[in-house]
Amino acid sequence: EKLCVSEPSNAYDFGQIINAVNANKDKAACADLLTITDPKTLPVLLSNKLEGAILLIFIQSLEHYVAGKDPGLAYQHLFYLSKAERFKVVLALLSKNEKEEVQQLFDLLSESQSDQYSLEDLESLKKVYEL
Repeated sequence: EKLCVSEPSNAYDFGQIINAVNANKDKAACADLLTITDPKTLPVLLSNKLEGAILLIFIQSLEHYVAGKDPGLAYQHLFYLSKAERFKVVLALLSKNEKEEVQQLFDLLSESQSDQYSLEDLESLKKVYEL
């Protein structure tokens, strides 16, 4: 049973949807959420609620559902995700395997063409993600 997601209007709504998505490990629903959410609003919507499990399901959803169709959108989300509160803390706590998942998404994006980013942009964002 896939969750139906609608565009969150505030951080509280976004948090509720994220919690449901995360509880069900529903990557498809998470991808839907990321597709209808303006990447620029991510830091505000996440507020101070970013944690490892959330970062990971975002990465996995972008990798499996978004990057193939819209690499530019995936890049934008990665970019604004790195501006979220607690990003550095969460990043520091990722395991080696989790870091590898992030790396896979970057690899996928470097193989894709998009007018949203250059390979230089991607390389500098990789540094932000400490890869």
